Amino acid sequence: MSDKTTWRMRALGVAAGVGVTALVLAGCSTTPPEAEEPTATDTAVTVAETNEFTGTNSNSDNGNLDINGKIDYLTKSTFYYVSDSYEVVPDESFGTMEVVSEDPLQVKYTLNDGLVWSDGEPITTDDLVFGWAATSGVFDDATLDPETGEPTSGTKYFAYAGSTEGLKTSTITEVAEDKLSLVLEYDEPFVDWNIQDLMDQPVHVVAEKAGVDQAELIDTILTSPRGDAAAPAPVNETLKAAADFWNSGFDMTSLPDDPSLYLSSGPWIIDSYEPTQSMTLKLNDKYTGDLKPQFSELVIRFIGDAQAQVTALQNGEVDIIAPQASGDTLTALQAIDGVEVLQGDALNYDHLDLTFAGPFAEQNVREAFLKTIPRQQLVDTLIKPVNPEAEVLNSQLFIPAQAPYEDAVASNGSDAYAEVDIEGAKELLAGATPTIRLMYNINNPNRVAAFEAIQASAAEAGFVIEDVGREDWSAQLGSDIYDAVIFGWISPGVGNGTIPQIFASFGGSNFNKYANERVDEIAREIPTTLDLDTIDELTIEADGELFADAYGLPLFQGPGLEAHADNIEGITFMGNQTGVFWNFWEWTVAE
Repeated sequence: MSDKTTWRMRALGVAAGVGVTALVLAGCSTTPPEAEEPTATDTAVTVAETNEFTGTNSNSDNGNLDINGKIDYLTKSTFYYVSDSYEVVPDESFGTMEVVSEDPLQVKYTLNDGLVWSDGEPITTDDLVFGWAATSGVFDDATLDPETGEPTSGTKYFAYAGSTEGLKTSTITEVAEDKLSLVLEYDEPFVDWNIQDLMDQPVHVVAEKAGVDQAELIDTILTSPRGDAAAPAPVNETLKAAADFWNSGFDMTSLPDDPSLYLSSGPWIIDSYEPTQSMTLKLNDKYTGDLKPQFSELVIRFIGDAQAQVTALQNGEVDIIAPQASGDTLTALQAIDGVEVLQGDALNYDHLDLTFAGPFAEQNVREAFLKTIPRQQLVDTLIKPVNPEAEVLNSQLFIPAQAPYEDAVASNGSDAYAEVDIEGAKELLAGATPTIRLMYNINNPNRVAAFEAIQASAAEAGFVIEDVGREDWSAQLGSDIYDAVIFGWISPGVGNGTIPQIFASFGGSNFNKYANERVDEIAREIPTTLDLDTIDELTIEADGELFADAYGLPLFQGPGLEAHADNIEGITFMGNQTGVFWNFWEWTVAE
């Protein structure tokens, strides 16, 4: 199960991770399902989730985890959702996004009248203006140290986890007096305009917690010039105060006494939270949209162990699970009466990334280590018991179901690591015995198994593999406590943000200090490219650069596995980052 999300990517990770170019849509679907008026029954549904909640801002570097994104999905309304066929479906009960000019590209955002946050404060264009500031990077003028990622000059304001390419060339040109609509204009074409919904955190809360006046903050955003790293400006203190709070103010280890830190604009609102155990959501009585649940309470239990999830489902302690897929888990589920099992291809992949510092600052050491990785063994033992057709993943940017995959694999150089080559690794090391600190999630059985297999294989070539696995691995991404890390990206299945977010030197989720000038050029070119064939060509080229640099190795695409009690109806398999929750408003519970 992937642990990090990629933004719009958000995240085929933290958005992201696996080339989504083949799934790009030219615009929003214009045929959303007809809204009905379901009546919520006095019923609770309990869902088991693998990872633990850490905060209500999944857009930030700190909060970019799959479970945080799922809670945001349940509690935050936006202009669209992604269906199980990976279509962008507008939610016109919230508002509309409309292209009003193609040259220059202008998109009009219109909020429905009467929308409010759960504290009763109105949702207005002030919220959209702030969301644009937080996710566009438009005011950043920092030059970052390639070794540390820290600014050497200028200022980086919002620690946004996703890609700002495309959106950072936009300007808010009109704001209606009634604060229900605005127009966003782009300097250049932007292929992903339709998934930039601008809704983020409630600006009235950010302003209050940052100690700034809301009107002053909005005026500052609307009137300040774009940042220019070539000529950095003095720090904008109003914007900096808001950004500093946004970056970490919504992180939490328990439910805050202050409910403004978990306001809702969506169908659900957090009611209680027992850290490491569970979270309970109740209906938001201020919600007026069409995506209304048909039951009254949603309980999310945090159960990392797959077999423990199966047992909880069998015992009736939970109604829905999406455990890490394994042969044992699948067999156990198939033996339970009264349970429906759903399988499909998940939009996530596990990978091994190397930090371009320490022992891996040297290309020959990176190549030597990658030659020892027993990828076929991992697929055979971890994935084939669930999906007999599974194969080693040989692209950083595509999955096998995508048309460009074979072309990418034929040219990207992945064949250098097709098999374990201990003698080749020894030759590259020339007698050296580097110590490599390998980080992974100790609560994820697949990651534990991968670590053990890599440790044993790499030792044959002379590497000393130090175990730095930990529970809080995600919080350590980008730190200096490891040299290599095993984790996963998961994608929403729409958008083209993978390369700008993860592999560009300026990417919000570039955790390993990787920098390649051509990859950076491609990262800037893709967002303004509207021809999908050209995007595929650029992505294939970037894939080759990653392998040439010995960036790391993709391991395998994860199989998707869900199961639910058969009295829950309306659940269909979804392989992206929203998982089982993607259509929660369609679930019904039989008596």
